[in-house]
Amino acid sequence: MSTNILQTLPATDFYRFEEILPDEQREHLARVREFMEQRVRPIINDHWTREEFPHHLLPEMAKLGVVGSTYKGYGCAGYGWLFEGFLSLEISKVDCSIGTFFGVQNGLAMGSIFLCGSEEQKEYWLPKLRDLEAIGAFGLTEPDHGSDISKGLATTAERQGDHWVLNGEKKWIGNATFCDVLVVWARDVADGQVKGFLVEKDTPGFNPQKMKHKMALRVVQNANIQLKDCRVPESHRLSNARSFADTAKVLRMTRAGVAWQAVGCMAGAYDLALNYCKEREQFGKPIAGFQLVQDRLSQMLANLVSAQSLVVRLSQLQDQGQLKEEHASLAKMFCTVKMRESVGLARELLGGNGILLDHHVGRFVADAEAIYSYEGTREINALIVGRAITGQSAFV
Repeated sequence: MSTNILQTLPATDFYRFEEILPDEQREHLARVREFMEQRVRPIINDHWTREEFPHHLLPEMAKLGVVGSTYKGYGCAGYGWLFEGFLSLEISKVDCSIGTFFGVQNGLAMGSIFLCGSEEQKEYWLPKLRDLEAIGAFGLTEPDHGSDISKGLATTAERQGDHWVLNGEKKWIGNATFCDVLVVWARDVADGQVKGFLVEKDTPGFNPQKMKHKMALRVVQNANIQLKDCRVPESHRLSNARSFADTAKVLRMTRAGVAWQAVGCMAGAYDLALNYCKEREQFGKPIAGFQLVQDRLSQMLANLVSAQSLVVRLSQLQDQGQLKEEHASLAKMFCTVKMRESVGLARELLGGNGILLDHHVGRFVADAEAIYSYEGTREINALIVGRAITGQSAFV
């Protein structure tokens, strides 16, 4: 890749954060940027409208070689969490649904196996998930339990000889309609502890049903899942998942990724609004020359740069092994609030055109609502931060 490409930074990188990365990683990121612009952007509105995933792009996604790039070993690149964050930003800058797909595959599914699986499970599943030969999903949230899932998780696991029998329901499970393996979190009836299990798609008793009529992340194939006397062998239990504390390790890791996704969402909306304002003319000149327009663009950029500063440092702490739960929660809380404000400003700048999918901004406005809520609401993350800084828990 030419040096000129490395010298050219996107307009969304006002403080030149990308230059922190080594050239090899920046070149990899540039290939992802090109793929998203040339292969995803032209078709994504149609898939968003029809609530369909672009399965035909999976082989090309696999060739990009970015799935699992965070991890060391098992054929993964070992680039680390800072690169993973920039990757999430670049993907979500074009489409947050594809960003969510990668987040589930890279973070929740592969992360659960990487952090909690046995060596045999890692050697078998991680290369398949890395190459998109297998699609992963993560089953934690339930119809009646979201924010209170640590205490309220109702799905049960009962040991019967060399097998476990799983019963319960899961909701909002991304990738679940077409996944090859689902990480199911269930409460052991014997000791009351939460444990993880790898459920393959053809397992009897595993029944995913696609959720329809969503207003956000419509390309993501979420499912309601029924687990009825679903039998999995002991070899499919995540051997290092012994309590919800181990589940929380995965969530801490991926919550940082959701903060990056929020930054990508606002970056995408800002980029679209900036370009629109340069081209849209009113009263005989581009609206980019009007004071109130520049005020809103500057506010969006300030939101974006401040959020970028936060997540870059967050990922540096993660690469150094110093990431704490409250670090990830503060970033998720702050970035999603600023994202929500920024996509609203983008829609405002486009006027009536802002609600037309042809201009893309409306999709970002809708998708931001899902990112704002999942992986911990603003209030839940605020309480995690509050507990850390005061030493007092306000959780009921």
